[in-house]
Amino acid sequence: MARYVFRLPDIGEGIAEAEIVALHVTLGGRIEEDKPLADMMTDKATVEMESPVSGVVIEIGGAVGDIIAIGSTLCVIETDAADEGNEDPSTAAPVGPAAEPHVAVTAATATASASATATAANAHIAHAEAAPPPVPSSPPAEHIVTAAARETTPAPAGGAMPARVLASPAVRARAADLGIDLGAVRAAQGDRVRHADLDAYLSYGAGQGYRSMGNAAARADEPVRVIGMRRRIAENMAASKRNIPHFTYVEELEVTALEAMRADLNANRGQRPKLTMLPFLIVAICRTVPQFPMINARYDDEAGVVTRHGAVHLGMATQTDAGLMVPVIRNAQAMNVWQLASEITRLAEAARSGKAKSEELSGSTLTITSLGALGGVATTPVINRPEVAIIGPNRIVERPIFDGDDIRRAKLMNLSISCDHRVVDGWDAASFVQALKKLVETPVLLFAD
Repeated sequence: MARYVFRLPDIGEGIAEAEIVALHVTLGGRIEEDKPLADMMTDKATVEMESPVSGVVIEIGGAVGDIIAIGSTLCVIETDAADEGNEDPSTAAPVGPAAEPHVAVTAATATASASATATAANAHIAHAEAAPPPVPSSPPAEHIVTAAARETTPAPAGGAMPARVLASPAVRARAADLGIDLGAVRAAQGDRVRHADLDAYLSYGAGQGYRSMGNAAARADEPVRVIGMRRRIAENMAASKRNIPHFTYVEELEVTALEAMRADLNANRGQRPKLTMLPFLIVAICRTVPQFPMINARYDDEAGVVTRHGAVHLGMATQTDAGLMVPVIRNAQAMNVWQLASEITRLAEAARSGKAKSEELSGSTLTITSLGALGGVATTPVINRPEVAIIGPNRIVERPIFDGDDIRRAKLMNLSISCDHRVVDGWDAASFVQALKKLVETPVLLFAD
């Protein structure tokens, strides 16, 4: 028997370490040649490491979530010397080109995209806590219970006769469904227990003489390690909030005319993709940023240089099973709404399937983050560093508005923008959004030269 020491090979230019995000072997388990050993996440991609030999794993160099340096031992495999060529126990697995056949890039989950991933942290939208289900209001007592029909509570352990409880069949049925002992419920009026008394029993605590039923059984605590993509998101979000003085500006936009135009275009789209609100907003953004170049910029705070970009490489925050990622629409200013709709669909699918390339997940100059129908009233998105602004459209709602002396029905949407106050002044952000508002509320301007 011989030992084969598999060291983490050089898996990319400038990469000094990688995080173990998945282990496909166990201590004492057997691994076959060319089968996956572990998934390693670098700053640029998730890489699958494959075994160059067959044998039994006798040592593993780390656990999921650990970060190990290039050249460090990932695992030690005890091989059959006859099959594996009698590897010298002291011989390390080749590092560099020789090991490359056993490295397979499985998903470009860049943290260059993690920066992108970061935005996604726009994940800034707070999760609403579920409220207890409402209790039906009390119907009138429709049945009068005679003495013969009265039910009594079970006899106490001491043998004393229980008191008889007056209640309608509907109240008794509801109490049974809720698991409430009617003998423990105090009637507010007279001696008859009504639905309102059940409501009070469920609502009030011991101070009112009632015991709390609670809404659900407590779950056991669940510790979850912050690793892989979630760790990248956490690191980038923390760096963004720590280094960037954010401010957020919110404005209300009327999208009645734009929604009507969108419906007409979809009704006549033929084989072209269905249009959502996002392509129209992107066109409006691209038409507005030339007047406000400080918005479409990246800030290198170490060098003290702000680069105002001529092209709009728009980051698009996308929810995936691995976490929030930000694929980039290159040269969005050169695309029409149909082209944008196709590119949005393609990039979102690539990100969710883990097939997005590294270059598709980095290099954005401005980011848009939308939760669609879950958009909420307003958001305060976190900037995708080193960008200086991020735009967040919110949910569309219908409300009556004043139109002169008349009241009409309108579709309204709040638009949020968070900016880096070191680079963008409040006046600039507000002026940008007002110019954007004009295009959105007069959608024919989106298609005018």
